[in-house]
Amino acid sequence: MLEIGGTEVNLLTILVFLPLIGASIISILPRRSANLARYMALGFSLVVAVMAVVIFIETWNKDLAPGEFAYENQIEWFSLIGSSWHVGVDGISASMILLTALLTPLAVLIAFEHDEHPFAVMALFLFMETGMLGVFAAMDMLVFFLFYELGLVPMYFIIYIWGGENRDYASRKFFIYTMAASLGLLLAIQLIAFVVGDRTGQTLTFDMQTWMDVWPDLSTQSSVLGFSAQTVKWLALLAFAVAFGLKIPIWPFHTWLPDAHTEAPTAGSMLLAGVLLKLGAYGFLRLAIPLFPLEWVQIRTLRILGVEFQAVEVLAAFAMLSIVFGAFTAWAQDDFKRLIAYSSVNHMGFVAMGLAVFAAVYGVQFALSQNQPDLVLDALEHAVKEEDVATYLLPEEIGGRSAESLIETSSTKSVIAYRKLMDIEDGVTVTCGGAEVQASQIITDNVRTCDVSSFPRLEKERHHATVAANGAVLQMFNHGLSAAGMFLLVGALYHKAHTRDLRRFGGLWHLVPVYGAVLVFMSMASLGLPGLNGFVGEYLVVAGSFPVKGFEVYVLISMVGLLITGAYILKGLQKVLHGPVNPEWQHYHEHHHSLEISFRELLAVAPLMILIVITGLYPNWILPVINDSVSAMFAAVIGG
Repeated sequence: MLEIGGTEVNLLTILVFLPLIGASIISILPRRSANLARYMALGFSLVVAVMAVVIFIETWNKDLAPGEFAYENQIEWFSLIGSSWHVGVDGISASMILLTALLTPLAVLIAFEHDEHPFAVMALFLFMETGMLGVFAAMDMLVFFLFYELGLVPMYFIIYIWGGENRDYASRKFFIYTMAASLGLLLAIQLIAFVVGDRTGQTLTFDMQTWMDVWPDLSTQSSVLGFSAQTVKWLALLAFAVAFGLKIPIWPFHTWLPDAHTEAPTAGSMLLAGVLLKLGAYGFLRLAIPLFPLEWVQIRTLRILGVEFQAVEVLAAFAMLSIVFGAFTAWAQDDFKRLIAYSSVNHMGFVAMGLAVFAAVYGVQFALSQNQPDLVLDALEHAVKEEDVATYLLPEEIGGRSAESLIETSSTKSVIAYRKLMDIEDGVTVTCGGAEVQASQIITDNVRTCDVSSFPRLEKERHHATVAANGAVLQMFNHGLSAAGMFLLVGALYHKAHTRDLRRFGGLWHLVPVYGAVLVFMSMASLGLPGLNGFVGEYLVVAGSFPVKGFEVYVLISMVGLLITGAYILKGLQKVLHGPVNPEWQHYHEHHHSLEISFRELLAVAPLMILIVITGLYPNWILPVINDSVSAMFAAVIGG
């Protein structure tokens, strides 16, 4: 702990602001010191990386209780509106801070190639790093929002000034999309701050922990600003979901991403894909799910074309469409960079799927903790299908009636729902009306008296959801590594060949063997080859999602996207490296400029390759710290 002007600041606070200090120094350097600016930016980002490693290791070694954070630092800042400088980390945020701090110096190293406004580009990258680190460290919602928006401005200028031919359109689209979504988020934050402040005897409060204690428990029967609390909570959830869903981005909020990636400079794409997309997923896991647990699983509140849905079903459907649509669209691309851009939609879809599963099970567990079994029953009955009738009802209970007429009866759907949750084959019993009853004995008369929390499957699904959430966070980290590497390699080729058109390449492995080997390696990581990092995260998401009731179809359809992922990755490799050598590049390589990867580019991609192998072979270096935080979220609602 360091004392500055009578205020104690810790390592985490210094970590967040150190890049900003570096950016400020670089911006006032003499204009003839371009190389000094470059190496100073690299130096500051490397120091931040070392500090992030220290914080990660310390967090890994701490046994954090539910709701506890490491390196917590709270300083009075804006007390008039109930906001303070409040930061801290758990395993999830420590992992994202580590990812940010590792990728930034690599992006800065690649940005050495910019001779136009070198001071500005270096300062902007450091400024953006402060924004990203602040989001992952924030424990105050106003602080969270300010840093969330700080990451927007530098990326806008990076695309607008150093981007490609259509940079003006791409930068404006990026800014308008994300800013429009953020306006809704800001209104929702202000609304919750007012309501929670009113409930706790304050004018406003932005403290996240206070929000978690008050907002989810807010009775839907109460009134907020003249509206029903249920309506207000749904509107707030919509604002959070749209803002974070657009940032991931999931289908159909993804349309800004291909344009932004295509026009962004290489270093900008590395951080855009590597870190900025993770802000949305982090927002879901840290805020949108724990703040709105019941809203995610409530039935009869979300109706689309006359059909009732749970919010988690919509999120799962969007995740599935992201996986499948992203893969097919990537396969159709002839622009190498655009192919990788759509692959991000595909890979981040798995993150969204894991988050949907976590939201579904977390919401049910929260309902039980709040003694609201009727909400759980609604969710269980919602999942009952006609084909379940013959499986879970006795012949005498069917009595010659059609499956359709039976499941129209609420009491019959309740019986089926309960029996589906029971392990009938094992003869497991459940408490109904104070008596032990086997699954086959649950009948219409006693179904509403059964203890929902005693069902074995709920405990199993909590385990599966924990696995899926672990996979989602690990996939965020892994995609950051592989996507940054792929954009680096696409940019390395474009910087020399001045084209990304896959139809113009072919046979380059003969000319650039080192580049070819690195591209194959990074492509296999993106593909999800076992032994490399891409496999572990996606496998955990699939393994955790499929056993959870209601998600089987979404996962099975998503497997189509997984198959097409192999197709578009192999297409990229075949178009660039294999086949006959294009005489244009043979002549260019021999007489003008080598297309081979440079030492600086190799130096930037090497750490990514090392981490990809380590994570693929030994994911346990990072998974325990993630798992502790995910498990703590469940422990906080079940009291265990």
